[in-house]
Amino acid sequence: MPIIPYGTRYVLPPEWEWREHLKHQIQNTLSQWGYAAVQTPALELFDPLHPQSDLAFHLTDRDGTLLSLRSEYTAPVSRMLRSNLLGHNYPLRISYAGNVWLRGLESELGRLREFTQVGAELVGASSAHFDAELLELARDALGAVGVRFRLEIADRSFLAALLAPSGLDGAALEHLSDIIERKATPELREALKKYGVGQNLRADLLELPDLYGGMDTLERARKVARTPEARETLDRLEQTVRLTGRDDFLFDLGMARRISYYTGFTFRAYTPDFGQPLLGGGRYDAGIPGAGFAIGLERVMSALGAPPTLPNVQVLALDFDSARVARGQGYRTELVHDLHLGQAKVQALARGLKFVAHGGLLEELNS
Repeated sequence: MPIIPYGTRYVLPPEWEWREHLKHQIQNTLSQWGYAAVQTPALELFDPLHPQSDLAFHLTDRDGTLLSLRSEYTAPVSRMLRSNLLGHNYPLRISYAGNVWLRGLESELGRLREFTQVGAELVGASSAHFDAELLELARDALGAVGVRFRLEIADRSFLAALLAPSGLDGAALEHLSDIIERKATPELREALKKYGVGQNLRADLLELPDLYGGMDTLERARKVARTPEARETLDRLEQTVRLTGRDDFLFDLGMARRISYYTGFTFRAYTPDFGQPLLGGGRYDAGIPGAGFAIGLERVMSALGAPPTLPNVQVLALDFDSARVARGQGYRTELVHDLHLGQAKVQALARGLKFVAHGGLLEELNS
């Protein structure tokens, strides 16, 4: 019989210390970029319109109010901004770190239902310059913890612009978007025939599953971008990446079904031989414009491998004053009780330690 709920786990040393170190490294990077840290409540009022309401844990308060556990950070940060707690001195640069919970997540690494996100939101501005800032911030944040990765960029508005001339209703558009994102070309061909999509538009849409790759993908996409909206999307994507001064991005222009509140460009970070994205984010310009990203800390840890060897205890101390002296010199110090000095030295040598602290002094041992 399990002793903790499915999808949760104990975090033991040295993993806990490593996780906190990585989190601090990312948070410190966000802070250096001018992103001020906030925290939102883990308990939220249930919102049936929340994009992940079907996946969230639901609870009932003692007065009957339906609550949810926090399932991501973008929506609660948006609610906080609408309450004007931070004023309207836009653009606002905000960061966060904490646990989130999803009861229905089947694709999460190890099927975790409780995990840690560290992220940033840039709110109150929308332009290629701000999109480029987020891409560079994401790069620095992941680079701070030493993980290898590539950034993959998409824009859900590109597919929407290409599908608009079809005149199809919402259900049909959703069906086609799903097929395109799965890159199921034979299935897409049959679905386009079923919906009676014209031959020219059908040929353009059949190109979408293959619009994946490096910078040349933008040029290939222009051959099917026959509406002003589609061309504007590609222009902004190209301007965004040019502003970063880099050309090592991947593009997936058939991607459209990521979290529903995204309205424009989205991006993810992948590392070799690891099936899940380490980072995901995008632009949401409904209402107050904004964009952001979240890093899955447990995924980063899994991509990096086993925790590094952390410093062990270096000093055995016989009393509190001596322990303070040793810790003041930067040593990891363990108190030993009911041992005299000779016994402490024997134990220290047996454990491979170099020092014993006693009488307010630090004594180095000869092995």
